[in-house]
Amino acid sequence: MLRFEVSVEDLLRSRFALSPAMDFCLLLRSLSGLNQPLPPVWAARLKPPFERLRRETELGAVLALQTARGAPDFVAPAPRGLNQTWADDLATIRATPLEVARRDIATSATALAARDPRVRAVLDSADAVSRIAEAMDRAWHELLAPDWPQLRAICERDVVHRVGVIGEHGWATAIESLHPSIAWRAGGFEIGSFPSAGSVRLVGDGLLLIPSVFVGNIAAHLDDPWPRTLVYAARGTAALWGDQAAGPQPDALTALVGRARARLLLALDAPASTSHLARSLAMAPGAVGDHLAILRGAGLLVRARSGRSVLYRRTPLGEALVAGSS
Repeated sequence: MLRFEVSVEDLLRSRFALSPAMDFCLLLRSLSGLNQPLPPVWAARLKPPFERLRRETELGAVLALQTARGAPDFVAPAPRGLNQTWADDLATIRATPLEVARRDIATSATALAARDPRVRAVLDSADAVSRIAEAMDRAWHELLAPDWPQLRAICERDVVHRVGVIGEHGWATAIESLHPSIAWRAGGFEIGSFPSAGSVRLVGDGLLLIPSVFVGNIAAHLDDPWPRTLVYAARGTAALWGDQAAGPQPDALTALVGRARARLLLALDAPASTSHLARSLAMAPGAVGDHLAILRGAGLLVRARSGRSVLYRRTPLGEALVAGSS
């Protein structure tokens, strides 16, 4: 069990962020067998290009830095906020001083893969930083970039939901909702499923919360220069994997309103905009807008402006329809 000691000031400084580089490293670890396996459809699609990249590029050096505990800061830099992009992460990776990269390499590259002569030549080279960054960039564009808008939208919608929970129920409920094994206790919270035991005191910059589509359970990052961080599974990840793996499944809701509108109703377990829904469900924005208008006209949805966005949410009738379908 892992315990976090949290003060009111810590909560005031806590925030959410996205980390493309971290999710990319989680994907690489799944493809190489270090993390939980991907759903069969995703594995069948990504394994062939992954193996080809291992042969054609210096991706082996990147994989040698991946461990069951995570990736070093060199290849998974600390995120700064919700607008983080792969280009931001790649620029940080490329700017890593060689001596800093060498420290991370010495600490992380201890697996059998790191003793491969080809891999070792890259890790020991004077231009190791640029060669590793180049291999990561090519692998990103071939393995994850096509799906990233959809996956990012799922993470962004999760943050919208969690912020709503904080506003309505407070931080304790929001943190407990991240994973079933988390329980709030006086002065902090405990993660019962965590493999190692101990107590962590936040260091004045709050808690960083990162939704992910590739984390299997719940993970913590406790080492500088990262703030103390929890990485948790974003809401909608299970539906994404299930939809991708099993394909469309006929049910009463689909028979009543059609598959596309049923998907939209089910996806609106938290308020979302047209663009977020389009990205997370891989649908055309125009089609999403048309379906939302029909669902709204039928009394199943309402919409309200939030800042620059218009968010849709289910009405009580829409909630009852979804509940009855399930």
